[in-house]
Amino acid sequence: MREVPEVPRRSVLGGAVATGALALGMGALGAAPASAAPGSGPAEQAAPRRRPGQKTMIGVPYAVHRTVRVAVIGLGNRGSGMSAGWAAVPGCRVTAVCDIRADRAKRVAEDLVGAGRPRPAEYGGAADSYAAMLRRDDIDLVYIATPWEFHYEQGRAALLAGKHVVVELPVATGLDELWDLVDTSERTRRHLMLAENCSYGRNELAMLKMAHEGVFGDVTNGHGGYLHDLRELLFSDTYYTDAWRRLWHTRSTASFYAMHGLAPIAAAMDVNRGDRMTTLSATATAPKGLADYRERFVPRGHPSWREKYVNGDLVTCLIETANGRVIRAEHDVSSPRPYSRINSLAGSRGIFEDYAGTSATGARVYFEPDHSGHSWRDFAPYRKEFDHWLWKKIGDEAEGGGHGGMDYVLQWRTVQLMRAGLVPDIDVYDSASWCAPVPLSVQSLARGGRPVAVPDFTRGSWVNLRPGLDSRMTEMPPV
Repeated sequence: MREVPEVPRRSVLGGAVATGALALGMGALGAAPASAAPGSGPAEQAAPRRRPGQKTMIGVPYAVHRTVRVAVIGLGNRGSGMSAGWAAVPGCRVTAVCDIRADRAKRVAEDLVGAGRPRPAEYGGAADSYAAMLRRDDIDLVYIATPWEFHYEQGRAALLAGKHVVVELPVATGLDELWDLVDTSERTRRHLMLAENCSYGRNELAMLKMAHEGVFGDVTNGHGGYLHDLRELLFSDTYYTDAWRRLWHTRSTASFYAMHGLAPIAAAMDVNRGDRMTTLSATATAPKGLADYRERFVPRGHPSWREKYVNGDLVTCLIETANGRVIRAEHDVSSPRPYSRINSLAGSRGIFEDYAGTSATGARVYFEPDHSGHSWRDFAPYRKEFDHWLWKKIGDEAEGGGHGGMDYVLQWRTVQLMRAGLVPDIDVYDSASWCAPVPLSVQSLARGGRPVAVPDFTRGSWVNLRPGLDSRMTEMPPV
């Protein structure tokens, strides 16, 4: 169909990585990052020192698990559906489920039995019921799908209990918490992973493969986000228990959930694998959407009328990288608009834009030397050529899963990694980096949008090229 430009990402990144490392004064693995020179931007605080015996988790494989035994904390809309997904993966069993509302644990257990799965142990009835569950010795992996404010505490507790962890977005909302999860993972020798299903989207993985095979030339910029009209759900009395998600909009202005769009762009740019995010600056619109929706559709006696919304409708983060790239990440759940994660990547030889057309793939492209005339082309032939092996292998199985199959692909791949004893595609350093815009956007907005430094959670090892989501095809071990 076309010639792939002879600029594979390893050669493109080789010189850029060396230049970026020298410019930033980055040392060997574990060295603290240097502060920025006067006038060159915001100074970065030194990374916390590792404790004696604490070592990186980069490149550390899972131990081989014949069967992956999963426990689930949080059984609302997300956790209940994902429980069924985990149980459907070959070689995986849900052994325990937990929710502060004990009736949910019972319902999920009964649903699993109804689907022909073994009945899991049930925990619930109290805020700390999960602690008793974590003492079980038949749990290899803990999946956490509770409200955001509980993710850090529960993820840390699971690591300390000797379990690997998959946490829904975000893994934590504070920088100190993110650093603590990194350090706790390193000390316990257990992996913690953000459940970033969008990183396993079909278009996203094809885009990543195209970037790494040189189709874009030198990648220069990307644009992603989470633009989802959640107003009706936010004001529902049943969807988000105790209105937990709406209440976050009364606390601060932040880019709460942009990692759905940020993570695939960061992966395509090899963030933490040859490049890294260095500074972030944020802007926010006025908070109009939720109050306007309430005025038009919510009865005056509703509890929400006692609330004041402060989170800007659209929060935009501009993120610079060590290798001179720019990422724009957006978050808006308060405005009337069609769903989009934006998912756009551009380079010296062309551009990919998702959510931008009426084709079956929903995406469009323009690449030299194939295209000319300033006219967009259909993404379909490119997705066919660069389709990730995961979608070729389990795409049919994934179709019945949530979010267009991304959920099942994430779950299947996680189980495969653990059963085969492989290195995670997404590690604790990726998870912390992708979630850092939550607290960093607050810091930047408090400074009038001025740039703030992005921590290097890898402690210098970002300069080393290594695989991630661009994995080689492997087989699921036989059950």
